[in-house]
Amino acid sequence: MLIVGLGNPGAEYEDTYHNLGFLAIDRLAAAHGIRITRAEGKAITGLGRIAGVDVVLAKPQTYMNLSGGSVKELLAKYMLPVDRLLLIYDELALDWGSMRIRPKGSAGGHNGVSSVIRSVGTEEIARIRLGIRPEHPVKDMKSYVLAKIRRAQLATLDPLLDEVVAAVESIITGGVEKAMARFNARRAPGVQEEP
Repeated sequence: MLIVGLGNPGAEYEDTYHNLGFLAIDRLAAAHGIRITRAEGKAITGLGRIAGVDVVLAKPQTYMNLSGGSVKELLAKYMLPVDRLLLIYDELALDWGSMRIRPKGSAGGHNGVSSVIRSVGTEEIARIRLGIRPEHPVKDMKSYVLAKIRRAQLATLDPLLDEVVAAVESIITGGVEKAMARFNARRAPGVQEEP
């Protein structure tokens, strides 16, 4: 299985909203003793096992808007069909700290996802979307997604990344539909329900 986190390479993009996919891959790697050190397919990758299944964890190094070329190369190299691909990325349509699993869908305005869909030729791509919607109106969304995650939000980042690890394990062992039933109904970790 190929698990790809979308983001931008380079120190200036570390810990930005748009790099939640990279942060999720790093957490998955740490949880399962996988080293992300291989340079291949325009990405940095790591090979290992999660829930008894061979996986390739990948962080494309092409910059977000060209992620599809890297994903296509990696699928070809490992001779994997698209139904063995899982994308993890940030989502402006969801509140900060929330997570939604989907079996397929459009790019929803996300340039990285759009690039992947164009490159692999289908929207039938399983994905985990991580919410980054701003709490207040923002004039320039491009600047917002490339901004550093606010310190006040870091408290909920760790539980969110742990939730991603559990969701990936659930997808691998039981499939996307079961994982959706288990995780999509949950509220964001650390966020209180309104009375």
